[in-house]
Amino acid sequence: MKHDTKLRILLASLLLMLGCSAIQPPDAGGPKGNQPAYPILFPEDPQRREAANAAFSQALGQPIKTGAATVSLQPITATIASIPSSISVFLPKVGTKPTMTEEETRESLRRFLDEWQQVIGTKPDDLSLVERTDLPGGLKLARYKQLPFRYPLRGPYGKLEIQFTSDRRVTNLSSTCIPDTDRLQSSLNAITPVLKSEDAVTFVKDNGASYKTSTGSVQTIRPAPNSLDASELVFYVMPSPTGLEFHLAWAVNVSNGPVKTIYVDAIKALVLGVD
Repeated sequence: MKHDTKLRILLASLLLMLGCSAIQPPDAGGPKGNQPAYPILFPEDPQRREAANAAFSQALGQPIKTGAATVSLQPITATIASIPSSISVFLPKVGTKPTMTEEETRESLRRFLDEWQQVIGTKPDDLSLVERTDLPGGLKLARYKQLPFRYPLRGPYGKLEIQFTSDRRVTNLSSTCIPDTDRLQSSLNAITPVLKSEDAVTFVKDNGASYKTSTGSVQTIRPAPNSLDASELVFYVMPSPTGLEFHLAWAVNVSNGPVKTIYVDAIKALVLGVD
């Protein structure tokens, strides 16, 4: 009898343990330690501005005189925003004729990118030329996009523009490139999407998209369901109070609408911005 009682107690305990195991949530211990915080933050760093000013002086090949206009830098990235009108900057000379050919111009630009990479904020190998054109009034324009990560950058960052004249004088240099991208690689590579592309399209169909116009007003659009398509993941970069936020996003293309692309966060299902 005692033996039967002990056996019943043992079986009851075993069943209780199995029951507890069955209802235990799969992530009862909370987020895993190797999961990165989201969105990925690129913090503000005051030392970055000091280094940028030193790099500007080095690229010029001479120290900036006391009281002279200093270089204008972008917030957060501390990359160059514009060149002071009091300072002359020239592209390297390529070829023997007074005016460079288009091939020589592109080679001159490549050399300039190499010499000014610390001021621009990125390595020349991470830049892709997207436009080289001549503007009215004799100015020439070269635009680049930065391609440092497995997904392309979207938003106002990762862009470089150089304006110059036929005599190689640089009239404007503006970069929103992301410096120190090697430090971000592992964190960005660890992000995997929660939403599928069709989820992003459905989200826009159901919720529309709100965005700010050039005048600062907020507009909301509800594109026709058959006008939406998403096939590309991107890193959408936007400013925050403490730095830059990197979001993994689906680029939802819009046909026949007031915007061309709506960016939907692939982790949190929200609209980040539009183009």
